[in-house]
Amino acid sequence: LVSPGDPFDKPPCRGCSSYLTEPYVKCAECGPPPFLLCLQCFTRGFEYKKHQSDHTYEIMTSDFPVLDPNWTAQEEMSLLEAVMDCGFGNWQDVANQMCTKSKEECEKHYMKHFINNPLFASTLLNLKQAEEAQNHETAIPFHSADDPPRPTFDSLLSRDMAGYMPARADFEFDNYAEWDLRDIDFVEDDSDILHALKIAVVDIYHSRLKERQRRKKIIRDHGLINLRKFQILERRYPKEVQELYETMRRFARILGPVEHDKFIESHALEFELRREIKRLQEYRAAGITNFCSARTYEHLKKSRDEERLKRTMLSEVLQYIQDSSACQQWLSRQADIHLQSAPVLQHFLSHSTGRRSAPPLNLTGLPGTEKLNEKEKELCQMVRLVPGAYLEYKAALVNECNKQGGLRLAQARALIKIDVNKTRKIYDFLIREGYITKA
Repeated sequence: LVSPGDPFDKPPCRGCSSYLTEPYVKCAECGPPPFLLCLQCFTRGFEYKKHQSDHTYEIMTSDFPVLDPNWTAQEEMSLLEAVMDCGFGNWQDVANQMCTKSKEECEKHYMKHFINNPLFASTLLNLKQAEEAQNHETAIPFHSADDPPRPTFDSLLSRDMAGYMPARADFEFDNYAEWDLRDIDFVEDDSDILHALKIAVVDIYHSRLKERQRRKKIIRDHGLINLRKFQILERRYPKEVQELYETMRRFARILGPVEHDKFIESHALEFELRREIKRLQEYRAAGITNFCSARTYEHLKKSRDEERLKRTMLSEVLQYIQDSSACQQWLSRQADIHLQSAPVLQHFLSHSTGRRSAPPLNLTGLPGTEKLNEKEKELCQMVRLVPGAYLEYKAALVNECNKQGGLRLAQARALIKIDVNKTRKIYDFLIREGYITKA
């Protein structure tokens, strides 16, 4: 019998059923399957059913060079077949199976034309680049969790990750599905009811295994192993898209990871287009016809909003001045608000109590000063921070921002273990200068 998946095997001669050796004849008018004849049957004019001796034919032979003038096509096929049978590197066995080439010739030819061939390398490179280009065009924000975090057992992060164990690539949920099977034993004297009951228990166990595998597949396909990283990716979207993401999350297991993220990306684009259309409609209603005028309009609108806010605050103050008790309550409430996030008030309090603020730091001769621009030098002087330490903090924050796609103040404080006020000033400065972006 001939294996249909083996390219080196061919059907026997149709006339005498013998093994075909090259050269042999193939009928050009009959087939498929191909009608093959050995030279002896062809010379005596063998005919069978629709095949006639006057049909056109082809001479099938592999006695021609392909990659090397000293190697025929048949020898190339024999070499590949021998490497498949004997394994790569066993050149003596390969040469023994071929019988026409030595060990050194087989190794040299295979390494030259099938391993170090630049034509094959360029072909593989083009295929890889085409695959990368195809993957690059897809809008998929999630990333596979190739290196998930490794939390300690029964910690908060471990529970958030559904008990995922990176060393085993497995989860801790539903680990007792086998307990129902430990006492089951199929014996010949079981009654029909007892036998059916045992079969039902086995079916239940199989359904639990399928459900366990389904949950694992959902978590892996959607990149949910590292849940915190997944949540950081969600925060890249506007508030409206985040709400949609939260609502549609329960349908992700039905759509699949690619379709679900394409759905979210399309709605994010829709929200962005709606926002842009609303902005353009506002410009048109104001009589603006070019973007240069639009920038002036935005600047004036911001100024008007600030003036309107000031007038609102002034009217609120004048309203409370008429009532002494209400005025005291309003002042105490404003003081509480400013005490939380107002360095100016802290500066005022320090002057009112007689305490002097520290003088600016002298950067002369300190290492790393030459790497700072003027604004960074001014920041280090006012914050009283050594340039070398500032450069380390800046590199850490910029790297974390590039990894996460944005950085929050709480994350910056977790990275920089210094005074929180200094951390806020460094964080605000890097945001203002465009080195990092808010998450």
